[in-house]
Amino acid sequence: MPRFAANLSLLFTELPYLDRFQAAAQAGFTAVEILFPYDLAAKETRRALLANGLDLVLINAPPPNYTGGAPGYAAVPGGSARFQSDIRRVLRYADILRPRFIHVMAGYSSGPDAFACFVENLQWAADTAPDQQFTIEPLNEVSQPGYFLNDYDLATEVLGYVDRPNVGLQYDSFHAQVIHGDALAIWHRFLPSIVHVQIGAAPDRSEPGPGKTDFPALFTTMDQSGYDGWVSAEYTPSTRRTEDSLAWMRH
Repeated sequence: MPRFAANLSLLFTELPYLDRFQAAAQAGFTAVEILFPYDLAAKETRRALLANGLDLVLINAPPPNYTGGAPGYAAVPGGSARFQSDIRRVLRYADILRPRFIHVMAGYSSGPDAFACFVENLQWAADTAPDQQFTIEPLNEVSQPGYFLNDYDLATEVLGYVDRPNVGLQYDSFHAQVIHGDALAIWHRFLPSIVHVQIGAAPDRSEPGPGKTDFPALFTTMDQSGYDGWVSAEYTPSTRRTEDSLAWMRH
């Protein structure tokens, strides 16, 4: 079976933020990811990780500058100076938190100028922090209307132009299923570019089980393909307690 991590921005949200780390460890996770860990000092999150023996797999970038602000703008022309400033802030957090990956969010835009902007910003981030791994992730248009990176073919085209060894593809079974209709087929097709995995059932982004994705087959395929990275549970539990939604992992 794959190595599973817990996304603490979606799982264990019935608990205060710092209590989620212990809950994840007690549930059997040995790694976590946090979408936007910028509300607290990085040292507080780092202490929670160390106290519970957890690795940090991933954080998102750039951080929203205000409540309700756009969660990303790497592909929005005219914002490169702001992007660079915010990535420097993210890297200061990363120096303390030591995430394996930083997911760079494209934001809401379209067209050739947006494509060029995204490529240039990703190249700048990769060159600024050559020892840090970065990811990009296609998000479906139902959940994120107007998001620039809305297709796996587009993502691989971007990666081809970026051409940096420390920038790769983030695969999410929920988004892959909604965008292309077959999460398993997308895994096979884009495996050479995939460096990190997230899972959730489509169409409601609940725990693995409901919907059209055959998760046992997907997990078996991941193992057989030689993927040895983390598989992060990034879903909204259908149960009141996250613990009660974890049957998929125990089986």
